[in-house]
Amino acid sequence: MTSKFTELAIDCADPGALARFWCAVLDYEVREEDDGIVMIGSPAVPEGKDRRGPVPPMLTFARVPEGKSAKNRLHIDVNPTDREQDEEVRRLLDLGARHADVGEGDESWVVLADPEGNEFCVLASRHP
Repeated sequence: MTSKFTELAIDCADPGALARFWCAVLDYEVREEDDGIVMIGSPAVPEGKDRRGPVPPMLTFARVPEGKSAKNRLHIDVNPTDREQDEEVRRLLDLGARHADVGEGDESWVVLADPEGNEFCVLASRHP
């Protein structure tokens, strides 16, 4: 028996606002909302604990008192599925992302940060 990657937990100051941002980025929906915790997931795929095969992971946003203090050691990569990379970057910037400088050189991906400063990459060539 093995484990499946079904959820990623993200600490933040405003779980509702960050969940709304990532719902717009990923076309996810809010699945659960409780005091200081918001869970989002794909509307097209049911939760995956008992589902065979790959499962799009849910994202859980949990309110914490401390702010982000350094570059993320773990980050999300997103792939545009219906537009080119530069169009997707513009869309994400319009949603509230911003460019992030993490010391990368000239790469094929674009590093952005979500509204709370969590870095993520927009890839250019891997379309699912």
